[in-house]
Amino acid sequence: MTFARSSALLLFGATGDLARRMLLPSLYALHEDGLLAEGLRIVGTARSDLDDTAFRDLARAALDEFLPEDRRDDSKLAGFLDRLAYQPLDASDAAGFPALADKLGDISGGLAIFLSTAPFLFEPTIAGLKSAGLTGEGVRIGLEKPLGNDLATSCRINDAVGAAFSEEQIFRIDHYLGKETVQNLIALRFANTMFEPLWNSAGIDHVQITISETVGLEGRKGFYEDTGALRDMVQNHMLQLLALIAMEPPFDYDATAIRDEKVKVLRALRPVAASEMVRGQYAAGAVKGAAVGGFADDLGEASGAETFVALKAHIENWRWQGVPFYLRTGKRLAERRSEIVVQFKCVPHNIFAERGGKLTANRLVIRLQPEEYVRLQVMAKQPGLDRQGIVLREVPLDLSLTEAFAKTRRRIAYERLLLDLIEGEQTLFVRRDEVEAQWRWIDAIRKIWAGGGIEPKSYAAGGWGPNAAIALTERDGRSWND
Repeated sequence: MTFARSSALLLFGATGDLARRMLLPSLYALHEDGLLAEGLRIVGTARSDLDDTAFRDLARAALDEFLPEDRRDDSKLAGFLDRLAYQPLDASDAAGFPALADKLGDISGGLAIFLSTAPFLFEPTIAGLKSAGLTGEGVRIGLEKPLGNDLATSCRINDAVGAAFSEEQIFRIDHYLGKETVQNLIALRFANTMFEPLWNSAGIDHVQITISETVGLEGRKGFYEDTGALRDMVQNHMLQLLALIAMEPPFDYDATAIRDEKVKVLRALRPVAASEMVRGQYAAGAVKGAAVGGFADDLGEASGAETFVALKAHIENWRWQGVPFYLRTGKRLAERRSEIVVQFKCVPHNIFAERGGKLTANRLVIRLQPEEYVRLQVMAKQPGLDRQGIVLREVPLDLSLTEAFAKTRRRIAYERLLLDLIEGEQTLFVRRDEVEAQWRWIDAIRKIWAGGGIEPKSYAAGGWGPNAAIALTERDGRSWND
């Protein structure tokens, strides 16, 4: 199915935090740069009883609060606000959808829907859209996570969506895939000759993926207690990063080709053994010199939910046989960081050993946030006459994406994803078979946890998680890149 640009965008959850912080600023940025078609209408909907004027006032306030100073252009603000309209809707009640369809009006030019709602509302929302004639040809739907909380609920949601939309109409969102550095990972691998010959078990010792946060619950108490770190971060963001690192070269930069290769990796993941997993929950401590409470303090009650996960994963195929992928994510850790570390194997023979030269294996660090860079750690000789021996040092070859493309406007992930949704480009969205492969792997971990053998270990806020997470790598003779 080939899509043209949509002539209307429908935003569910239009008064919520995601819309205010990310979606409305992203849409304004696209409008400011002339990337939205002149006639594109943006209709917001939520339970809040607002009219068009009140919604525009909400949007103006959101832009004042969350839009970077250098992106503001008052001469273009009025034009953006004129695009906006609003229709109140209780998504659990099908009776309200005909009025929503009337508000949208003629959608023969194409309709893009962004659905950000609680999982229990997916099915009634899809049914309401279908009953109101908002699911036909030329309509596409973007689904924000969480898409269920296990394989069974994910399948139920996907079945409900699939009853109204074809797979080509469905755009499952993982906002990490919209990050510029994540897309540069594809370019790094497949646009440079030097890496591919080494990108396998012969050249790589292990891979680390870290997504760490310094914040605690940040207003997500109910969600986080039910979800935990494994389902919040590993099931989607981290497994998508792993798939991009490990996938075979696709035949083309094409949605089908790239997603075909990613799903092969996800299906090849070996089930994690109990000895290869660590759960943690933060206790009181200090983050950046400020005292903070523990998870139970923030939640207001005791809980068995994990705020930290570390895993040792293996991909059972020829390229990656024997190469461990260490994953860790958590809240209230030492610093905010999202990065991929590819640790290469050491050279087979050290010719400098007789002269005192010590070698460290090369390491490729791909930092996604807060900085964006690609750094290759290589060995170099320290200048000198060498009469006391040769001194070798590890030095970085840096590509700072921020500096290298300083004259290019940096875009947040949702700008790209919303534009791709409007234009019908699926490459950076997740296919159903990917989601289900991810859930099968995660459900197997949770089954072990349900057996009672893996309880969350306490760790002091401001560190790098439980000691058991350090041991996960140290007993293999490796260390986390801290």
